[in-house]
Amino acid sequence: MPSDRLSPTTEQESAAPASAAPVAASAGGLKAWLPLLVMILLMPALAFTMTQFVLLPRLQAGLGITPAPEATSEEGPSKAHAGKRESVTMNKLLVNVAGTMGARYLLVSLTAVGTDPKFREKMQEHDAELRDMACGALATKTLADLEKPGARNLIRSELIAGFNNILGGAMVQEIYLTEFAIQ
Repeated sequence: MPSDRLSPTTEQESAAPASAAPVAASAGGLKAWLPLLVMILLMPALAFTMTQFVLLPRLQAGLGITPAPEATSEEGPSKAHAGKRESVTMNKLLVNVAGTMGARYLLVSLTAVGTDPKFREKMQEHDAELRDMACGALATKTLADLEKPGARNLIRSELIAGFNNILGGAMVQEIYLTEFAIQ
C-alpha cells in the first residue's frame, strides 16, 4: 500500500519538470543573445563617434590643421572653395639621406598651395625659414623611411605642419611633391 501513495505524487513530480523545460528553453533564447546583439550594434556606433568627435579633432589640433568649412546644399561645391588658390614653388631642395654617410642624397621640388589672400607674400617673406625647415625635416629621413609605402604622404604632413607653424596659422592647405629623386 505505501507504493500506491507514492505513485500519484511521483507522477505529478515527474510531469512538472517536463512541462517546465519548454518554458525555460523558449525564455532563454532571445535573452541569451541580447547582450551579443547589443554589442554588435553599439560597438561600431561608439567607434565612429569616438573617431569623429574625439580622435580626429585632437589630431587636427596637434598638426595645426583647421577643418575646411563644409558646403551646404544651397552653396554647392564652387562656393565652398571661393578663395582663390595661390601656389608657391620651391625648386631643388637637396639633402643627404640620413644613415648613408653622404653617399646618397634626396632631391625634392614642391609646390605649396593655400587660399589666404596674403599667402604668396607670407611664403616669400619666410622663404629662408621654410627652406631650412623643409631641408631639416627631409634630412632626418633614412633610406628605409623613404622607401616605405606612404612615405610621401608622411613627408607632406610633416611639411604642412612645419610650414603652418612658421607662417602662423593654417595657411598651407596642400603640398605637392613635383620632384622626388633619391640618388
